Formats: sequence, C-alpha cells, structure tokens
Amino acid sequence: MLKSKYDFVVVFSVKNANPNGDPLNGNRPRINYQGIGEVSDVCIKRKIRNRLMEQGQSIFVQSEDYKTDDFTSLKNRAEGTLSANVLKDKEKLIEEACKQWYDVRAFGQLFAFKGGKDKGVSAGIRGPVSIHSAYSQDPINITSIQITKSVNSEGDGAGKTSDTMGTKHRVDFGLYTFAGSINPQLAQTTGFSDEDAELLKKVLVQLFENDASSARPDGSMEVHKVYWWKHSSLSGDYSSAKVHRTVKVAKKDGIIEPKNVEDYVIEVEALENLEPEILSGF
Repeated sequence: MLKSKYDFVVVFSVKNANPNGDPLNGNRPRINYQGIGEVSDVCIKRKIRNRLMEQGQSIFVQSEDYKTDDFTSLKNRAEGTLSANVLKDKEKLIEEACKQWYDVRAFGQLFAFKGGKDKGVSAGIRGPVSIHSAYSQDPINITSIQITKSVNSEGDGAGKTSDTMGTKHRVDFGLYTFAGSINPQLAQTTGFSDEDAELLKKVLVQLFENDASSARPDGSMEVHKVYWWKHSSLSGDYSSAKVHRTVKVAKKDGIIEPKNVEDYVIEVEALENLEPEILSGF
C-alpha cells in the first residue's frame, strides 16, 4: 500500500511537431485564447498507458492501434477478464478491476455497460493519480503546410495523380510543463502502492519513446526533467499546489523568441524538509 503522498512536475519540449491536435479546430495544435499551447491530460494519460504496456503492465483502456489483446471494446475486455459473479457485485468488481489493471487503480474507471440479459452493476472508481494538462511557457507559433498525394486512390489511373490531400500543422517550438499528484486516501481504495508509484516515475521519463507518428517524428518531443517529491507522510508536508509552484521556468535575459530548451532557465525553490528527486530525460 501507498505509504506517502507524491507530487511531480514534468518539463518537455516540442519542436516541429503536433503534440495534441484539436479535432474541433482542423486538428491544429491545441492553444488557449492567449496563444499558450496545451496538451490535454487525456493525451498524457494515453502515453503513460502505452509506456506501461511496454513495461508488461496490464492496461484496461487500450487504444485500437496499440493493443496487447484481441478484445474489441472495454465491455468485451471487462467481461472476458472478470467472472460473471464479479461483474454482478459492485465491491468485488472494484477490488478485482483494481488488481487486474494498473490504469484502473491509478486513474480510476467507470464500469457501466448497456445490453445483455443480465445487466450487472455499475461501479465508479476514483483513482489516486491526478494529471494536469500541459501548457507551454510562452505563446507558440503554429506553421501549417499543404500535403499532397502522388497516386490515385481509385480509378483506372488515367486521371490526375497529384492533388491536395489536406493540411498538416506543427508547433515550431514550445517548452511545456505539467504537474500531477498521487493521493494516499484514494490509493487505499484502489490498492495503488509505492511500487506502482516508482513505475509511474520511470515511465514519465520515457513518456515519448516509441510514440512517433507522422505528426510527431522521433526526437520531436523530448522530456527534459522530471521533478519527483515523496512526502514524509500520507497527509503530505505541503499542499500539492505549493509544491508544484516551486518549479520556475523563465526565458533567459535577451531571449525574445525561444528556439530550444537552452533559451530557458529552470529552477526549483527549496522547501524545508522536502527535496525533489530530479531525473533527466531518457
């Protein structure tokens, strides 16, 4: 079981990549009204789940293009893994689901599936690991380019072979940070342990490994620092908000438009009796 409260902050960079497209805005990189870049907490959790799967952990919420089993839906995975008696008992469902899947005992999960003669029960599990969205330190510049195809998708080949296919968007450069915490009280319910916390710390460092795509080429996203605080008690030595604020990121003097991480100064304010473990990127 978890014996301490944990907090963490991750600093990463994006260069010539789309870290998290917004489907409501033509898949352009997410920004707020001030032009600050954003990567959603859902996107970050997806990457954490994928890295955990590579570590051999059992994961409940798997994406269609990155699975370790043959189940076609969350309902099928639940019914194919848990017994019928467990699915009918709310307490047993929570207990067994947390034992079976790392992401359930970490992030929580809602089990409520329609259909079937025996509808079973619904169970909502609150997970102890909370992840904030990531935000860039400064407004980002987004470049958009037209992409084309050079072959016909269909037909006899007699027609035009090169035409506009769509648009790709990329962040020229941005330094992002996100924070998170592990709540000991909720961990008591799900069984999240100190060993689970150590595994989470490990995958945060490797967050963007094996995560390449046409929008995120290898090396275009990089974790630079992971700041990891282990409190001395379950209640914590300080509030999570105060701990997260100790990480200060600022442009160096004379830098107007940052081009790389070396254009920033990253510092951590000291807190009495609470020193962070600082891990460099993978």
